[in-house]
Amino acid sequence: MRTGEFTGFSVTLRNPGIAWIQFNTPERLNGLTHRIKRDLVETINQAQMDNAVRVMVFTGSGRAFCAGDDISGQKKPISGEPLMPPIPAGHDNEIGTYEGLRHLSQTLNLALRNCDKIAIAAVNGIAIQTGMTLALACDFRVAATSAKLGSATLRFGLLPDEGGQYLCVQLMGVAKSMDFFINKRILSADQALELGLLHEVVDDHELESRAMEMATDIANGPQVAQRLLKRSIYNAADMIFEQSLDEIAAKTAISDHHPDAKEGGLAFRERREPKFNAWLD
Repeated sequence: MRTGEFTGFSVTLRNPGIAWIQFNTPERLNGLTHRIKRDLVETINQAQMDNAVRVMVFTGSGRAFCAGDDISGQKKPISGEPLMPPIPAGHDNEIGTYEGLRHLSQTLNLALRNCDKIAIAAVNGIAIQTGMTLALACDFRVAATSAKLGSATLRFGLLPDEGGQYLCVQLMGVAKSMDFFINKRILSADQALELGLLHEVVDDHELESRAMEMATDIANGPQVAQRLLKRSIYNAADMIFEQSLDEIAAKTAISDHHPDAKEGGLAFRERREPKFNAWLD
């Protein structure tokens, strides 16, 4: 995948195969535009197809992870190289808003869910609406103690239009999601952890090291089995039990015969840590 400084974010590749994606417009609280979202979708697609990438980590710079769409009012262009050519943002009429959401905004979170590689959100600060939804679309979320998460779209008479309502219902149920959205809650990191929106909360200065530790453990794990399992877990949420059994049986037919499975069994018999992913070397 391409690394470097792009419009609104940077991409670096860290060992062992960790794509570190960092929003870099702290003066705008890392607010996203349709062009940034489109470039992020391209970055995720590149990560999906690049064997050098095993895990993705998303984080922010400054005091925000991402404070939603960029409504700062700044007219200055955002520096950095664009990945994709510009297209109209839509939203100029009713059908334009519908199409802009489905093809520009919602596709970012859909791309994260559709990517078979594990994504981690390292939430360093404010994560509101678009930023919160992006974090929830990742597979793991670790946050700094100073982080705050919320939607609060009703404060503007708007809706959580990028899938936040679905993700919140999945993670904390209908009743708590109703309270969260209708009462425009902005949660502390500890509150978000208690409600199930986060996996871990760490001291601010430990966030990057903890995210790297988590990403490294996952990157060193059996990549084929992990990617199949990620897809199977999300599929299971929308399947009946019999369908889920058949679905994971089909995936097991792949993983059971993969070299990683042979290495796992051998390492167990030899009482040592397995060394997976030889097929990637």
